[in-house]
Amino acid sequence: MALPLRTSSYLHSFRASKETPIDTRTSPPPTKALKFPPRLGPLFWPWEKVKIGPLSVSPMGFGTWAWGNQLLWGYEEDMNKELQETFNLAVDNGINLFDTADSYGTGRLNGQSERLLGQFIREFPGDKRTRDRITIATKFAAYPWRLTPEQFVKACKSSLDRLQIEQIGIGQLHWSTANYAPLQELALWDGLVAMYEKGLVRAVGVSNYGPKQLVKIHDYLKSRGVPLCSAQVQYSLLSMGRDQMELKAICDSLGICLISYSPLGLGMLTGKYTISRLPRGPRGLLFRQILPGLEPLLSSLGEIAQRRGKTIPQVAINWCICKGTVPIPGVKSVKQAKENLCALGWRLNSDEIDELESAAMESPRKMIQNIFQTR
Repeated sequence: MALPLRTSSYLHSFRASKETPIDTRTSPPPTKALKFPPRLGPLFWPWEKVKIGPLSVSPMGFGTWAWGNQLLWGYEEDMNKELQETFNLAVDNGINLFDTADSYGTGRLNGQSERLLGQFIREFPGDKRTRDRITIATKFAAYPWRLTPEQFVKACKSSLDRLQIEQIGIGQLHWSTANYAPLQELALWDGLVAMYEKGLVRAVGVSNYGPKQLVKIHDYLKSRGVPLCSAQVQYSLLSMGRDQMELKAICDSLGICLISYSPLGLGMLTGKYTISRLPRGPRGLLFRQILPGLEPLLSSLGEIAQRRGKTIPQVAINWCICKGTVPIPGVKSVKQAKENLCALGWRLNSDEIDELESAAMESPRKMIQNIFQTR
């Protein structure tokens, strides 16, 4: 019931969750699924589900920040055909969680990510049951002119219009205003309550909240009878700072799912880039600062990838899954989607996890945290 289309009924319930995984011996994967190695144990496969509040979602989702962003990701509208193919491939292979935001898209393309997701859902060629199981998690920007709960509800309705759906899976605050406009914060929290009570969203979450502020909003929402289901933060082998580790522990204690964005460090954990081969635009400036210190970590990722017959990005994403998070790597091509899908269906062992984390701690430079993340 996460994503009823305006032309269809409410969703069917998922057949599987983390607690009751599909038995692949009697329930084969989708007919269009990629070929994965034989199942060896209780591993995460894309058609198995984990719980985010009342929702059952794939153990990895896909992020759509690049869909409409020309500045950082070089989006052009002629990419839409491949983006549709990328979306179809992901859904055919069990991915049902897609993350977006009302601010995604630059200039005249503002909101383009939501519009494209809505279009791709409507035009998905697969069966209705598969389409109805798609869960959209979108984020609402804490713009300075959104000063009342009603304005936040209006923002939610605008997202629903762009997506052309009746109900959003997870409605999220994109960032906290506690650091610079604390009086606005309570209005935003009340906005979350209002959109939940009106049935505009199935569940609510936050993004870029630090440990202390996360506990505050959790307790406030609980007092209003609204469960906080997810916390989305930058979380990867490049983001192993004290705040991120403390945040993960708090999420575990409160039953909040941690959704890890930038699990590949904007691309620094792909192994594609060196100091002499940098991406274009603002990312290149950031990479120039951090890449020279990543040799221990990239070397460890490469060694484990070689032993496992995997790629460096697959190992980095799998680490996020092994830490109990739901990673949402960005995708903008069929090739990227295929590679990311192969981060599923297997798990790093404890020695490999320790090896990666030791190498990450040895690397002198870490990922710069989002400027909006609070304490």
